[in-house]
Amino acid sequence: MEIHVSSELCSMIPHFQVGIIHYKDIIVEESPQMLQGKIQTFQESLYFDLEDKNVTDYEGIKEWRHVFKLTGKDPNRYRHSAESLFRRIKKHNFLTPVHSAIDINNFFSLRYQIPIGIYDADKISGDVLIRTGAETEEYFGLNGRINSLHHLILSSDDLSPFGSPFVDSERTSVTRTTKNALQIIYLRPSLIKEEADKLIQSLMNMFLQVHGGNGVYQFIKC
Repeated sequence: MEIHVSSELCSMIPHFQVGIIHYKDIIVEESPQMLQGKIQTFQESLYFDLEDKNVTDYEGIKEWRHVFKLTGKDPNRYRHSAESLFRRIKKHNFLTPVHSAIDINNFFSLRYQIPIGIYDADKISGDVLIRTGAETEEYFGLNGRINSLHHLILSSDDLSPFGSPFVDSERTSVTRTTKNALQIIYLRPSLIKEEADKLIQSLMNMFLQVHGGNGVYQFIKC
């Protein structure tokens, strides 16, 4: 599987970059208590921090809102997934465990203030192109409804779009039967390579510690 970024997206966001992790032979199950404890403690700390701050005061949240503006999507109507998590916590609507893959995604998304998508690699057909959505494109998302993809950054395979930093599709969702996965980390465009490398390695190491299997990562940028 090859992954590319479209020239159109690069013209809008010249410093666009993502981290990609390919996992094989993993076991997805209930998150271990260690992970559940980390997520709960982090959410409690963030909740108290948010008592004196706005969600948009956080640099990562702010930067990805700006990215949405650059592609023509109103960030006040279409909030990227990391911002949505922050707003839940500000309302004291803490995240509850789903399964190990999603829980790790949420933890790192909160920690680094960036959207992260994870997909069942066996449900992806062919190569992947990261681009912006056309006017007529849509999919049924994990939020339980049909989502317009117009002007959104999205990932598409040979069949159709399947992921976005706004909300991912149900078609390629990771479940407890998933054995091979693709993770897309929507890095802040301003993040330097050394910091991006630390982030990706930390995420991959925790994921493999919990799920077993093996993983390789790469950076793709404009």
